[in-house]
Amino acid sequence: MTGTLALVCCGGVLFASGTALLMARPLTRILLGIVLIGNGVNILVLATSGAAGRAALLYPDSDPGRMADPLPQAFILTAIVITLAVTAFLVTMAYRSWQHSGNDDVPDDIEDIRVVRRATYAEERERLRAAYRKRRHEYRALARGEEEREAREHSAYQRLGTARDRYREMRRRARADARVFRARQARAEETAEEIEGEDDPWQTILGADR
Repeated sequence: MTGTLALVCCGGVLFASGTALLMARPLTRILLGIVLIGNGVNILVLATSGAAGRAALLYPDSDPGRMADPLPQAFILTAIVITLAVTAFLVTMAYRSWQHSGNDDVPDDIEDIRVVRRATYAEERERLRAAYRKRRHEYRALARGEEEREAREHSAYQRLGTARDRYREMRRRARADARVFRARQARAEETAEEIEGEDDPWQTILGADR
């Protein structure tokens, strides 16, 4: 039990260290991270493998409890071969990068940068479009309100103009009626004055008898 726990702890430390090294830019650290992760996985597979099962063919007088399970060991050998191949490939890439640029840092991919900028541009474009649509709706609502206000003002001006025309017409009629009345009154006064200036025939005829 103690041996198994030690293997598990050792494999976890190797896996965590390899993962931390994979986050770096230099290919040398990436290479070391892959090697550590491969060894950590191998140790974890060995530590977590169960007890050996009963095989199909056994020698006479053989104890199955003292036999090891060959399947995890086969997995570990295959993983070692794959890790060695990946290590050779990464060593070649690091050496070629050092010859080409003088360092083994992994540069940013131009296509990845273009994709990120395109996504950022698309997000910014959508944000600007949303802001433009919002401003356009606000402007249309404001313009509609201004049109309604102007329509109400125009209607009020029309009603005011109609009332003013009616007032002018009534005033004109009142002035005309007043002129006619004054003319009639003047004629009546003239007629009364003419009648007062003439002699009354009945007074002449019946004046003595009264």
